[in-house]
Amino acid sequence: MSPVYPSDDAATARAVIDDAGTLVEWNDGARRLLGHTAAEVLGRPAAGLLADPAALPVPREPRWDGTLTLRHRDGSTVTVWLLVHHRAPVGDGPAHWLVITPLEGDGPVAPDDPLERAQLLQSPCAVAIYDERLRLRRMNSAMAEVLGLPEERVRGLKVSELSARAQSADIEQHLHQVLTSGRGHDVRTYLPIGDHSRMNAWLARMAPITDDTGRVRGVCVAAHDFTEQYLARERLQLVNEASVRIGTTLDVTRTAQELADVCVPALADFVSVDLLDPAEAGGEPSTGGLTAPVSLRRAAHRSVNPGDPEAVAKPGQVDVYPANSPQADSLVAGHTIVASAETGDLTEWLSWDEARLERIEQYGIHSTMSVPILARGQTLGVAVLTRFRRPDGFTRDDVLLAEEVTARAAVCIDNARRYSRERDTALALQRSLLPRSLPRTAAVEAASRYLPAARAGVGGDWFDVIPLSGMRVAMVVGDVVGHGIQASATMGRLRTAVRTLADIDLAPDELLTHLDDLVVRLSAEAGGEGSPGEVGATCLYAVYDPVSRRCTLARAGHPAPVMLPPGGTPREVDLPPGPPLGLGGLPFESVELALAEGTVLSLYTDGLIETRERDMDASHTLLCEALAAGTGSLDETCDRVLHSLLPPGGAPDDVALLLARTLGLPASQVTTWDIPADPALVSPIRKQVVAQLALWSLSEAAFTVELVVSELVTNAIRYGAHPIRLRLIHDAATLICEVSDTNHTAPHLRRAKTWDEGGRGLLLVAQLTQRWGSRHTAEGKTIWAEVTLVEQE
Repeated sequence: MSPVYPSDDAATARAVIDDAGTLVEWNDGARRLLGHTAAEVLGRPAAGLLADPAALPVPREPRWDGTLTLRHRDGSTVTVWLLVHHRAPVGDGPAHWLVITPLEGDGPVAPDDPLERAQLLQSPCAVAIYDERLRLRRMNSAMAEVLGLPEERVRGLKVSELSARAQSADIEQHLHQVLTSGRGHDVRTYLPIGDHSRMNAWLARMAPITDDTGRVRGVCVAAHDFTEQYLARERLQLVNEASVRIGTTLDVTRTAQELADVCVPALADFVSVDLLDPAEAGGEPSTGGLTAPVSLRRAAHRSVNPGDPEAVAKPGQVDVYPANSPQADSLVAGHTIVASAETGDLTEWLSWDEARLERIEQYGIHSTMSVPILARGQTLGVAVLTRFRRPDGFTRDDVLLAEEVTARAAVCIDNARRYSRERDTALALQRSLLPRSLPRTAAVEAASRYLPAARAGVGGDWFDVIPLSGMRVAMVVGDVVGHGIQASATMGRLRTAVRTLADIDLAPDELLTHLDDLVVRLSAEAGGEGSPGEVGATCLYAVYDPVSRRCTLARAGHPAPVMLPPGGTPREVDLPPGPPLGLGGLPFESVELALAEGTVLSLYTDGLIETRERDMDASHTLLCEALAAGTGSLDETCDRVLHSLLPPGGAPDDVALLLARTLGLPASQVTTWDIPADPALVSPIRKQVVAQLALWSLSEAAFTVELVVSELVTNAIRYGAHPIRLRLIHDAATLICEVSDTNHTAPHLRRAKTWDEGGRGLLLVAQLTQRWGSRHTAEGKTIWAEVTLVEQE
């Protein structure tokens, strides 16, 4: 908004001409100069006012000044010096040309005029003096050089008439403030002065000029060019901004985009970032010299124009850059290269690509700078900065600034790539160690999910479902402290240890005790110089028996499972927490639960429920709601749980989730016999077994099962202790023979000599069955063997 001052419109002849050459504004000063009223000239071609229409100038710059001969209303001619400004459109308004000439600049001056007595005009600083109407009265040669206009031509003009830029109106307001208040004022502004296109930073110091009575009669303005200091501060600010804005994530593409965003518009009008593809198999980029042609992938770009219309390549697109291209030349040379239209090398530089050459001509690109992205002795890519809206080319200081910002970005990009390589390696390692699919068992129906952390890297979460003897199944979920390859490797060792300990049928509390010892040893191995390492883990281990429908659980510092009974509401299982693994020497407690068939157990790691956005109780509530809304499919329930509890951007920590729905084995599929101590009674037992198999329609397996039962029962009678019990269990695919006694000594295979009469029983069992083994019980031991059934037609 223009300031309001006492009206002196007739002191300056002013007209406005639109881009079509038609007069659209005509003030009273223009009427004084040429005699035409506004009604007589508005809407008519401005060229009609020229004495010689052919002399109409065609300005090629935003400002033009010169002398023209105009035709007066009375038919005479008037030779006038004119100052012409091109004003850009404001909002939806049109662009136009402002034509001005002063009418009162050369009038008589009173000898005692304080404006004339001001002794500042010989100062090397640019000085101008404005009268009470804020019209130029005097200026020294330094100010005339700054403006690029002679004093005698512009005397009598206002600041807003000397320049068409918006900052001129602001300066005029400050002049009026000094004039009315009588107090000096400093103004900082950033604009080109005169007909130079280079932007300058100015400090305008304004002071009132008073007469002998103290009355303010004008304003003195001293302009100081502090462009170098301003640019130095801007460069420092940009470097500081780059250190804050670049590298906010460990994502290569995002980091490249942050580099482009920082440089536009502070340093360039368009920036593209192209990166070399990393070596195969996650290897390090080449540290040797590059040779043209070079294949680069567009990682990011940014323009001052919406939609980035200057971009030829799309993000993710791979282009091959030959020799003499900006990208290849700077990468091969290993340093920054600048080209400009003024020197003629820009067109030659981009002649290899017609599309890019067309962009130069279309948008008026006049300068480009290619900066190689280097970090830790490796070449990662190149950033190309171009200017077309900013009129000035790249200076040496711009090159240093671009190299500084790019160097910071290069380290961040290299860090992101190193992180990505390690994360991919750790993720591949972890996925190779986790079960690819869960085994189908007669004990549970299971579903699982594993999600690595979105930002912290791959951790050591794991889960497993382990078939045990007697149709039982073990379920385990664990979490190793830390992230990265080391955590994944430790997870693999613990998962293997759990499977090994599960195979010897240890109770959950005993298994956790042995696992705790292992973690203590791993910590000792990871330490150095007498200090232990920092290996730690949590674990939840559960064993479910589908025959008894009972589940035994123990945990080591791990979140308690949530149980959903059929037709009931979810609740957390009351289970002693136990110490985390790795503390050593502390006991673990087991809890045994009776579970109805169809009960859903939810085992998970803390990454599912721990978040900064809500407390643990709120997370448990969400988990229970997601489980209660189950539709029957465990896979759908898994997805619902993750969707309910995890943020859209991914989990801040690893998440492992294992859902298991318990199944029950009908009593009709289990048969038990008490075995007498007399070996002569083994034969009747075999006959009863054969009869039971016939009842189960499993007669095709009778021969094998009869031999296995005979050997196991005979061994128990000879070497075990009473009471002895035989149990047969079967499902659709497997028949299990179990012989239990109260002797705690476990049998083992041995090599029988040629003439030995015994020693071949267990070897025969091992050959006839799918697998066999023994497990210790509170009363003694159980020897078991599994026979694979032939499908019945």
